Amino acid sequence: MTDRTERAHSAFRLNLEQQKNRAKELLRAAEAADPVALSRLARVRPGSVAHNTPDGLLAKVKLADAQFAIARELRFASWAKLKVHIESMERQRKAIDRKHLAPDGDLKTIHIRCGSDIQQALVEAGFVGDFLEHGIPYCLGPVTTGPDRYELMARFLVDTFPDAHGGLVYERELDGLQSGEQRLHRTADDYERVVLWMEHDSWDQLVLVHLLALYANAKRPRVLELIVADEFPGGQRYIGLGQLPPEALRLLWLSRTPVRPAQLALGNETWNALASDDPRPLAALAGSGTPAMPVLAPALYRHLRELPSVATGLSLTEHLVLQILSEGDTFTLGRVWELLQMEREPLPWLGDLCLLHVIEQMGEASEPVFIRIAPSSQSPFLQQLSITDIGRAVLRGEPDWHSLRPPSRWVGGVHIQPGVAGWRWDEATRDAVFRQ
Repeated sequence: MTDRTERAHSAFRLNLEQQKNRAKELLRAAEAADPVALSRLARVRPGSVAHNTPDGLLAKVKLADAQFAIARELRFASWAKLKVHIESMERQRKAIDRKHLAPDGDLKTIHIRCGSDIQQALVEAGFVGDFLEHGIPYCLGPVTTGPDRYELMARFLVDTFPDAHGGLVYERELDGLQSGEQRLHRTADDYERVVLWMEHDSWDQLVLVHLLALYANAKRPRVLELIVADEFPGGQRYIGLGQLPPEALRLLWLSRTPVRPAQLALGNETWNALASDDPRPLAALAGSGTPAMPVLAPALYRHLRELPSVATGLSLTEHLVLQILSEGDTFTLGRVWELLQMEREPLPWLGDLCLLHVIEQMGEASEPVFIRIAPSSQSPFLQQLSITDIGRAVLRGEPDWHSLRPPSRWVGGVHIQPGVAGWRWDEATRDAVFRQ
């Protein structure tokens, strides 16, 4: 599905001279007792700055302090690590410009990703392997292991994203799901190396556990490798691989690791738990920390928070939407999405069309929790939203969201049907509980 995340490559293409100049500017501002500069320095080295008086700053604040602050703001542990990273990125950029040997040219390779966001960047980076997108939204749609699993997901895709790619057709989506699964099974025979490119959010991690489960129960490729990019330093919040320039993908390629038997086993166990209509085994996995794949546990925890809250009946996404709307008179949907991605969402996972689906479903409740004003243009992200009194009350749990009968939905294998007894999420215990 489409994703409105800004592809700000420049935010992840750092220049050493520019960072040196930024550090000098920060130092000069601190010496002038600028409160913002002092706050930035105090945030990373409170002992050296927080209690200094303006008169003592000139003697006590050094360029090294400002450089360290700049490095920490860009998510480096130190200035030295910032320099090493920039030099590594520049080497990869030169390798691209000079058309060095393809990084994956030694083996017949296929790159599998849960979206198409890096497909062109891989080509620009000099990779020559094939690319396979497996972008099934297991984080949002029905996940089962029953005989009707493809039919359920195909119907969900058509109903949820009717305008995507010129209009989805059920038969075509069903065929695509089945043929896509068959192609995944063939990768072990068709390629010498399979590389899985993933992020740390629930969209990617749930696709990853599906792939691991598949390879745990079928023929494995001769070489099966994994790249999980849970962080990348830069001038804005890192959300995913699609933000990164081609040289960053070459750098990440060097970090790939073989998929271990313990990871295959964990993927298989997690996939079965995800497809269960009882969310407690998945909650137990999240609570275990998933040591074979540490980034999986937070993604599972975030996924489980899409269950209705015991306090309000809202999913975390629904809660965040209403919370944002409660803070002002009106917001465009585009602004809501931006705030979710860049500030409010603890682990961003929604694409823009997924958020639009959530908004559409919330709008079908028996009483309106927000008022929508349609835009004059064709973009639904220009529509204006304003919270209602009942929306504010739902945020407080008065009344429970499900008493307003929003549409049924899925969280993995859990079918949530308002008015029917079902599973809820208890944030205090970090576990699912069944409510009559």
